[in-house]
Amino acid sequence: SNGQHQQCNKEEGLDATTNASSRINNNYDYDDDDDENGTIDTAVSSHTPVPVPTFANTQNQQQNSSNNSVTTESLTSQQQQQEQRTRKLRHMSSADSGVSDTDAMNPTTALTGEQVKKDESRSKKILQRTVLGLCMFIPFCGILYAGHLYICLLVALIETTLFLELVRVRYKGNYATIQDQIPLFRTTQWMWFAVAMFFNYGDFITDIVQNNQELHYLLPYVKFTGSLSFVLYSTTLMVTISTLQREHVRFQINQLCWTIVVLCLTLGQLKYVMHNIYNGLIWFVLPVCLVIINDIMAYVAGMSMGRKFISRPFISFSPNKTWEGFIGGGVFTLISAWYLSKFLAQYTWMTCPARDFRLVPESLDCIPDPIFMPAHWIFPSQIFELFPRNFVRTLPGVVQICSTVKEALRQQEPAEVTSDDSDAFLQISSPLIELEPCISGNDRQLHSHFELVVEDDFYPIQVHALWLALFASVVSPFGGFLASAIKRAYGIKDFAALIPGHGGLMDRMDCQFLMALCTWVHYNTFVKLATVSVPKLSYLFSLLTEKEQAEFLKLLQKQHGSEMILGNE
Repeated sequence: SNGQHQQCNKEEGLDATTNASSRINNNYDYDDDDDENGTIDTAVSSHTPVPVPTFANTQNQQQNSSNNSVTTESLTSQQQQQEQRTRKLRHMSSADSGVSDTDAMNPTTALTGEQVKKDESRSKKILQRTVLGLCMFIPFCGILYAGHLYICLLVALIETTLFLELVRVRYKGNYATIQDQIPLFRTTQWMWFAVAMFFNYGDFITDIVQNNQELHYLLPYVKFTGSLSFVLYSTTLMVTISTLQREHVRFQINQLCWTIVVLCLTLGQLKYVMHNIYNGLIWFVLPVCLVIINDIMAYVAGMSMGRKFISRPFISFSPNKTWEGFIGGGVFTLISAWYLSKFLAQYTWMTCPARDFRLVPESLDCIPDPIFMPAHWIFPSQIFELFPRNFVRTLPGVVQICSTVKEALRQQEPAEVTSDDSDAFLQISSPLIELEPCISGNDRQLHSHFELVVEDDFYPIQVHALWLALFASVVSPFGGFLASAIKRAYGIKDFAALIPGHGGLMDRMDCQFLMALCTWVHYNTFVKLATVSVPKLSYLFSLLTEKEQAEFLKLLQKQHGSEMILGNE
């Protein structure tokens, strides 16, 4: 036992000496010619521990420990001497070459072969993504020019590809079971997809027909789309239940749930994307571009500044995502939204809605919505009340508005009411008070509020774009995080290899789903109720009975008068 213990002490001493020697050589990497006397080799050889007898007792162990401490102290002293010698050599070489001491003490470390290979691979990947991104963007612009119908067909094609990529995630891992033992597995999946597509865009086609007076001849046919959707749903449900196998029923139910989740992620969130297209291409192009800009700038910001300011992980299951990328992408998206929306608002092809299906594109002409016209922007005056008045007066463009009592009323007011007594002044009835810019030295005026009116090149659509950009920066990326979680769960890098350097369409469209749904909600809430139009009201009026029509006209006459109903001749 003592012999084994002594042998361990010997090995530990050798390891400590070897490690110290390796630390010296690693810290001071210089040529052999610089060390003519072989100081490091001598130090290592002279401090090699001496073996002790195998019958060593406690005193021998203490002596061995003291020898080890002496060895360590000698090595430490040797390291200090070597460090001083190396500094002297570097100082002499830097003085001859004109290099500062700071640069000499912090030389640039050469990249290893793996680091060079990784850096070249990253540069190649960035170049490949950039080139293929431009190759995808140019055809996209061409489809935008082709017209609304072709954009809708592109969206339908993308949705089909997305569904295919997502259902393949579970299909590949269970191919043998599915192929040999479960009948009509892929058939039932595509039947569910067809039902969802028909239900989604059957409503869209019905809305287009109802909102276009020239297409009302199709109304007897499109009114059955809801009934046909229910028939298709019932048929697909029966076929799916009929194919369940007793041995694989659990797997089949799990797969059915996955299919429904995929339909909700893709078709469910994209139900109103075609409505966005026909409401005006700007409601389709602007959100898509905002998501693309946020994705690109988040990648650039994360690659250049990632974990330099915030070391805390952003998403645990996606370690490449950083706070710097998330914040940087949001800032650039907000700035881009302000200018991009103003640029798109100047073209009627982007702002005018479409009401029919045209194979050949034609120019659009409409009365622009007020949000696409230059307007005055009055900054909320309540914000200025949060700051000292003397400070607000120094801000450029800010006008101080004062209230003035009319002369006839002023003569009737008590003399004690002065310009400084604002509470007594407010007791004067408001119709006898005038608001006008303040004039210095006029004691008849009392401060009312501050105004800031922005008149130059402002479009209301820019404010809407900022809200959409905020959503694209804060909420939409979580669609991409969900896609990353799915890939982690199933052990795949990309959903497909359709686009080199990018993966599949799902890898590029994962953030667009929520953005399209948000645009529809924002448009119907803050811009215009898209489901109401004169042709559609005319069609709904025709569905009423004669008694109901007379009652409806009577109600309109009561609410708005006969002139609005009959018009002025």
